[in-house]
Amino acid sequence: MKKVKLSNRPFGPFPTVLAGVDVGGKPNYVTIGACGVVSLDAILYISLKSTHFSTRGVKENGYFSVNIPSADMVKLTDYCGVVSGTDTDKSKLFTAFYHEAGKAPMIKECPMNILCKVVNSIEMFGFEMFFGEIAAVYADEKCLTEGKLDPLKVNPMLMMGASYYDLGEVVGDLFKEGVKINNK
Repeated sequence: MKKVKLSNRPFGPFPTVLAGVDVGGKPNYVTIGACGVVSLDAILYISLKSTHFSTRGVKENGYFSVNIPSADMVKLTDYCGVVSGTDTDKSKLFTAFYHEAGKAPMIKECPMNILCKVVNSIEMFGFEMFFGEIAAVYADEKCLTEGKLDPLKVNPMLMMGASYYDLGEVVGDLFKEGVKINNK
C-alpha cells in the first residue's frame, strides 16, 4: 500500500462537541473538535480560541460543559460553530439545565452531558486549553443498553477533514480485540 504525504495539519477524526458556558449570566454554546481525555483520571480538556466569547465564560465561572450532540443535531451544532456569541444570542437554541456542582449550562437535547470544573489551563498559539475535572455526567435513559451507555444509541458525530460523520457500527471491543492476537 502506497502512502501519500498530506499537509501538516490536524485532519481528524475528532469528536464533535458543544461546549456550554455561562457568559454574563446567560448560556452560550460553541462547537469544538478540540476536546478529549487527558488520562485515566476524571479529567477532560477543551481548547478554545483565546478571543472567543465562550473563553470569557469559562474564565468567569471556572466551569464548562461538554455536550455530545447526536448526528441528527448536525445543523444546530454547526450553527453554534459559525456564529459568535458576541453577535448572536445562542441561549434559546437549546433547553439548558444545570447541576448544583457548577455554573455551566448543559443541553437537554444532547444525549450525553459532562460538567467539568476547571483545574488548570494552558495558553498556546492563540488558544486556551482548559482542563476540567468531571463534576457530573448525564445521559438520556434511551441511550443505555443493560444499564450501560451505548455509543450507537448516542450516535455522536466526528469531524474529519471538512465534514461530519456518525459512528455507524461497532467494529470491536476495547481491550478484547488485541487479546485475540496472543491467543492465536
